[in-house]
Amino acid sequence: MRRMMIAATAALAVSFAGSVAGDHRALAQESAPAETAPEAAAPRGEATFLKPLGRLASILGSIHFLRTLCGDTDAAIWRQKMEELLAEQAPGDADRRYLIGSFNSGYRAFESTYRECTPAARVAVNRYQGEGVTLAREISARYGN
Repeated sequence: MRRMMIAATAALAVSFAGSVAGDHRALAQESAPAETAPEAAAPRGEATFLKPLGRLASILGSIHFLRTLCGDTDAAIWRQKMEELLAEQAPGDADRRYLIGSFNSGYRAFESTYRECTPAARVAVNRYQGEGVTLAREISARYGN
């Protein structure tokens, strides 16, 4: 399972790096209510890679919202990448809820701030993509076999 997570994370790094700054929904159908923090939604596993993976999920949610808002034609790829990460990771229920909650928190953080695409929104996308590349590479390097 760990090897699959690393492969999926490495693929995400490539997606982030190759991206240039559909589906408008977060993964809300599987998450805790908006007022519940992802960490409080359910006790998660003790695997050390879950915290950085949760941050990566949050970044994916933020980028998904912002790129959709800005009318980017490939915006749905970020939600798809999150779904692929979940499929490859195959986490237990609590970890899955934690990761989905993290994605949704990232999505909602910008949904509550931005109503239209602005230069600041595009800057945020670029910064999050850079952070996503770094984080995905670090997860792959640190937790890979």
